[in-house]
Amino acid sequence: MKTDKIFTGIFRIDGKLATPNLVKGMRVYDEELIDSGDVQYRLWNPYRSKLAAAILKGLKHMYILPGSSVLYLGASTGTTSSHISDIVGEKGSVYCIEMAERSMRDLLRVCENRHNMLPILQDARNVSSYSDEVGMADVIYQDVSARDQDSILLANSALLAKGSYAYVAIKSQSIDVSKDPKAVYSQFITSVSRAFSVVEEIDIMPYDKMHLFVVLKKK
Repeated sequence: MKTDKIFTGIFRIDGKLATPNLVKGMRVYDEELIDSGDVQYRLWNPYRSKLAAAILKGLKHMYILPGSSVLYLGASTGTTSSHISDIVGEKGSVYCIEMAERSMRDLLRVCENRHNMLPILQDARNVSSYSDEVGMADVIYQDVSARDQDSILLANSALLAKGSYAYVAIKSQSIDVSKDPKAVYSQFITSVSRAFSVVEEIDIMPYDKMHLFVVLKKK
């Protein structure tokens, strides 16, 4: 078995992306578990995770690190956030904001075994409702299906220090299905440019259509 380190806490095993399993023996979405010595890895499906897709498509900057505090907007059922949980480890925190009660039920089951994941049933627009609990985050990760993805990021940027980073999956079809996706991406980047500068942009095809993955730095 060939294991290569891509970033801290992120590996490629025989060509497949993986993270060290924080909770040995526990799966989140029927992913394959691989044991290697004292470490158990969880294979990370890029068709189920836009962050995994971005990494496989050449992401160059990874600021989600062991010990990081991550504010995750749109955590859904916990697929990507559980891999982030693996990366940040026991000393890190993943604040999982999710507004859909059905998704939250699944997310709660994941968080029961992962004590660094903190589920918060709330609309990501209502920053004041969770700001005291989150405090200042090291990283924002945003994957929300909403027309106002730009304003959601800007509102939550109050919880991000200057010089820190945001990882955003821009969903063009959620913003405006009638426009060319490239125009939607450009509009989003222009809108958030008063608070963020672009570090890199990644087209995550073929893993996900009509999404642009961007890494942004807080000004």
